[in-house]
Parts: sequence; structure tokens; C-alpha cells
Amino acid sequence: MSATEIDYYELLEVERDADEKSIKSAYRRLAMRYHPDKNPGCSDSEARFKQISQAYDCLKDPQKRAAYDRYGHAAFQQGMGSGSPGGMGAEFGDIGDIFESIFGSAFGSGGRQQARRGADLRYDMEVSLDDAFRGKQTEITIEVSQVCEPCHGSGAEPGTGKRGCSMCGGHGKVRAQQGFFVVERTCPTCQGRGEVIERPCRACGGEGRVDKPQTLQVDIPPGVDSGTRIRLSGKGEAGPFGAPPGDLYIFLHVKRHKMFERDGTTLLTRVPITFTIAALGGAIELPGIDGETLQLDIPAGIQSGKQLRKRGAGMPVLQGRGRGDLVIEIAVETPTKLTARQKELLRELQASETGEECPQSKGFFDRIKDAWNDLTE
Repeated sequence: MSATEIDYYELLEVERDADEKSIKSAYRRLAMRYHPDKNPGCSDSEARFKQISQAYDCLKDPQKRAAYDRYGHAAFQQGMGSGSPGGMGAEFGDIGDIFESIFGSAFGSGGRQQARRGADLRYDMEVSLDDAFRGKQTEITIEVSQVCEPCHGSGAEPGTGKRGCSMCGGHGKVRAQQGFFVVERTCPTCQGRGEVIERPCRACGGEGRVDKPQTLQVDIPPGVDSGTRIRLSGKGEAGPFGAPPGDLYIFLHVKRHKMFERDGTTLLTRVPITFTIAALGGAIELPGIDGETLQLDIPAGIQSGKQLRKRGAGMPVLQGRGRGDLVIEIAVETPTKLTARQKELLRELQASETGEECPQSKGFFDRIKDAWNDLTE
């Protein structure tokens, strides 16, 4: 099972060390942009509005933000059921585990310590912009702790078992008198499990897990961007002594493209055109990210830096419908190698110019003339 998650800081377009005021300001700006009332009938804007609202609901609360900074989305998944920042996730076995993970065992439940789930792992993956557009299935191989097969994760040599810990009497805790106080600590003999292994498994040394390579299939959905996370549930480290495994988080990094730059679902590219096409207008063809040929109509008199837009020719919306736009910035190219005939034609054009053909140039030199007259008066 995999799920694609977007970092809350990425959603609100703030740094991880942003203060409360910056987070609130970013949320207000984005909420105004994607509010359903400002985008009636647009399901993509509605979905984005819900995402940024969920991100703000988490990051505005210091306790939720601290849990998110430490555990990521896993802090709010499983356990409480909804997967939203409404409650702590199942990474904590119960409320006693939450306090114990933050304040230490002095605030624990006082009973036998439950075996912790395995650690979550991170894997960084680079993908091309073309793969980010189409999506892809790929395989990765990682070295990870997995359940020991001979002992099935128990840590005991096959044919043997476990017995109650004589140090703590099977409670997993020991008490010591310190002045007027009685301090309860995790049993050093059984490490809080309340039982000890009679004969440790030779294959895993009694830990119930061993390191070995694991090949996994990863489904990358269309529309991913740098910072997108894919969670493979249960594919992290195996838990000790048969405890549940952690999750594997794949962080995606989209490589630069030789033709397109990206801003969310919008693609940008710069296209040079001849000055004759710029003056007279025309049509040019360029390849799209989907491999299709796009025809771009150039209006007569276009200037360098002018941007033209092709609707629906950008990146797909992640876990949504539709595509962004392609923005083409025009660069008018001045010829550097002219034939004698071409030079002659340009001189004829120059001789016939009245100044009205280029209003920006005419206006600029008129302003210079007025400024000079003001100085000489």
C-alpha cells in the first residue's frame, strides 16, 4: 500500500523554521487564491484549499507542529483512524507511549513495556520531468532489517522459548528508593519486556531481525514534484522481537529539464524567433511535454519578453484532474550573418522609416529630446 503525501511546509510555501506570523500570513494568501468562492466549479482549487487548510491546522498548533516535525505525516496516521491532524497516530501505542516518548519512562503507564514498531526509513529518488508528467513504475533495492526467518522474529533459538524475568517479576519495571521518593525504571535485564530469552537465536543474535536486501516496487503517480513523499506502509525496519515494522518514505527530486522549467503545474520555456516573424507575425511549432507538437501563433509586432500561454499544456494535477498551462517567453533574435542583398533590403527599410513603426523607441527619444530642451532653456 502506498500513499502520496505533500509536505505541509511545501504546501504553505514557507521554510521549516518559519514563525507563527509567517505561517498565518502564508495561509491567508493561499486561502484567498484557492478559496472555492473565488474559483466556482473548480475541483482542483477546492482540493488544494482543503490541503492548505489541513496543513495550517497542523502547523498553527505548537504541539501538533512539534509532532509533525518529529514524525512527519506518520504522527497523524493510523491509530486515531482519520489520518488527519485531529489526533496522534498509531506510532504511539497508547497515550502513555506519547508521554513516555516525550518525557521519558517516568511518565509511562507503569506496566510492561510494549515492543516498539520498527523505525521509519527514508529513501531519496531522482526522477525526470518526463517521468513526473507520465508517472511510472520502478523498482528499488534497499538494505533493511527484516524479520529473522529461523526464529520468526521471536529472537529465541528454534525449539526454545522465553521465561519470565526474575529481576522484575515479569512486570518490565523495577523500583528503587531515593530518599522520600520511589523511582520506577525500565528493567535493565529484560529491557521492559517482562521476559527473557533462554537461548538467543544464532541467526539474529536474539534481536528477531536481520539486515538483508529488499526489492520493492514503487508506483510514481503523474504530477509529482520535488518534495513529494510516497509512503510504503510496513516496508521500513522490522520491529524488534516481532513488533510491527515501520514505514518507508520515498522523497522525490525532479531533475532539471533541458527545455522546460516548472512552477507547480505550470511549465515555462523560452523560444527565440526571427525579427521578421516578430514584425510580420506567423506561426511556429514546438514540442510539448507530452510529445505532441504544439502550434503557436505569433502576433505581428511582438516584443522580446512577451509571454504567450497554451492552456492545458503543462503538468498534470497530482491526484486530481486536468493540467496546468505552458507559458512561452518570446526572445526576438537579431541576425548576425546577413547577405549583401539582405543588408540592402534592411537599408531600404531603414530609409523608409518614419519613427511611427516603433512607438517605444520614438517615445524614448522624444523624452530625451524634451529633457535636453529643459536643460538648455
